[in-house]
Amino acid sequence: MFQSLGCSNSCVLLMHRNRSSCYFALLALAYLLYLGFGALVFSSVELPYEDSLRRELRQLKRRFLEENACLAPGSLESFLERVLDANNYGVSVLNNSSGKWNWDFSSSLFFAATVLTTTGYGHTVPLSDGGKAFCMIYSLIGIPFTLLFLTSLVQRIMVHVSRRPVQYIHTRWGYSRQSVALVHALLLGLLITSCFFLIPAAIFSNLERDWNFLESIYFCFISLSTIGLGDYVPGEVQQQRFRDLYKVGITAYLMIGLTAVLVVLETFCELQKLKEFKRIFYLKKCKAEDEQNILDHEQLPFPSVTDSVPVTREQQKLHQPLATGPAAYQFTEGPINR
Repeated sequence: MFQSLGCSNSCVLLMHRNRSSCYFALLALAYLLYLGFGALVFSSVELPYEDSLRRELRQLKRRFLEENACLAPGSLESFLERVLDANNYGVSVLNNSSGKWNWDFSSSLFFAATVLTTTGYGHTVPLSDGGKAFCMIYSLIGIPFTLLFLTSLVQRIMVHVSRRPVQYIHTRWGYSRQSVALVHALLLGLLITSCFFLIPAAIFSNLERDWNFLESIYFCFISLSTIGLGDYVPGEVQQQRFRDLYKVGITAYLMIGLTAVLVVLETFCELQKLKEFKRIFYLKKCKAEDEQNILDHEQLPFPSVTDSVPVTREQQKLHQPLATGPAAYQFTEGPINR
């Protein structure tokens, strides 16, 4: 009995010492369960539609072959494979798409923006070997460049949009900083949702003839979250009015909207409660690493962080020389006055 109690106490002590690892294991398990839950829901919802579409296409193909008996099934298969392969590159053989180009300047600008922001709709891809090679080199340099640019931009916007308003309300009216930051984050989230999701969705539902409001807001979310599935891409219909200007406007919307979303995410990440919640999953530095960091700082040629820390009065007293009399002795380099 005592052995079992000792074993349980040792297990509890071991778990207490490795709390971060235990929390991380629970986090990994929850993520895997969430991943499986999503796969189960998508499969149960979308599989019947896929099966229905497959049966419909088979019936259409069978009816087409019956109506055109002179056409060999193998020739039709080859033609359909070629058409579908070209469609994957954004080239269609339909008569109503003959006036739409995928690689004019406005479309290329839109493609470059989707590549650098890692949205990647996939509706238009490079056709030539040179274009594919340039796309890899362009992305290799451009994606870190974009991350650096957006990080610097968001950092500057955060000062004026989040930190200064929270500090002003906290010092002006004396409210709790955490409460002010939480209310500010919620209001900012509602504002960004209205300006970059709801209002653009209403505009897209009017400009795109085949989109309803749900499909429009779905496009906004998929785009600004950089998921970029590519099933809905604006400006791809025939006879689109001011198509070049429309493409440039969508490119500006993606860049500005992505910056706004990053500002909201950074605002929520600065909440104290969220910081405390994230810390329980992170590894804590051990003393050996901290001591090594201190030694590394002492060996640096420039002053360390501790040199710039203000010294308190108690610490100043510790470094002052001891005085036994009412006045301390003063030593000078010159001759002693007698």
